[in-house]
Amino acid sequence: MAQRIKARTGEVGGIPVARSLPTAGRRQIGAWCFLDHIGPVTFGEADTGLRVAPHPHIGLQTFTWMIDGELLHRDSLGTTQPIRPGEVNLMTAGHGVSHTEETIFGDRTLHAAQLWIALPEADRNILPSFDHYDTLPCWQDQGASWTLLTGEYGSRRADTLQYSPLIGLDIECTQPQDILLTLEPGFEYGILPLTGACIIGEERFDTDELAYLGDDFKQLTIHCEPSTRLLLIGGLPLRRDVVMWWNYVGYEREEIVEAETDWANHSARFGEIPAWPGERTEGPPSPWRR
Repeated sequence: MAQRIKARTGEVGGIPVARSLPTAGRRQIGAWCFLDHIGPVTFGEADTGLRVAPHPHIGLQTFTWMIDGELLHRDSLGTTQPIRPGEVNLMTAGHGVSHTEETIFGDRTLHAAQLWIALPEADRNILPSFDHYDTLPCWQDQGASWTLLTGEYGSRRADTLQYSPLIGLDIECTQPQDILLTLEPGFEYGILPLTGACIIGEERFDTDELAYLGDDFKQLTIHCEPSTRLLLIGGLPLRRDVVMWWNYVGYEREEIVEAETDWANHSARFGEIPAWPGERTEGPPSPWRR
């Protein structure tokens, strides 16, 4: 039986989002430790769209899967990179980086999934980097369109940079369809309907209801209702639970406090984004900061 995790509604950059991870009932799925579903939304003529001011990260990779619309990513490494439908942006924060995101002027739609991947303990302080993937493995099978976002599935492999064994897979069905999934032994999995709904076993999961499957499955049949789009994420469970606060991921509270202090003091650790025409974001103090 799958664990049902209903997303809670929040806001990022002026846009409502559905957040499925982390929750009190499920903190991580493999190294995936954060999952926001943005949209689908259509902006009015007076709307500015999404605007996320400069903010810091440590100990993680930010992973953006763009379904509709366009965003512009800037970071303190000097990157300026638009992301368009069918593409992935992957920023490896490591020791520390800051970035912004905003809707490209004139684009009135937005639909995306934004996730975080916790870096393994041994890699959490690596130098930051940024990678953009405009070509991903895509194919048709079982009446559905498949896109491999990261990892391996069957004979296919995505080039997306990984530090942990992971998979990310987008499956889109326009008509009612049964989908047989082949799963990796030892991986734990989650399936999130981004549109539509699906039936797993005898349970129906609507849009933004995450199904946590654990690591007990080798194969799984899912029934997709019309106009359903699924996001499947999975990976080997981490050996340790991560510590998270605001935009920071680590393995000890002291790491979080140090990052907070460095951001508050405008440390060179997080760099600058001169092209941003406004103030940066100041985070809430953690309960461990004295």
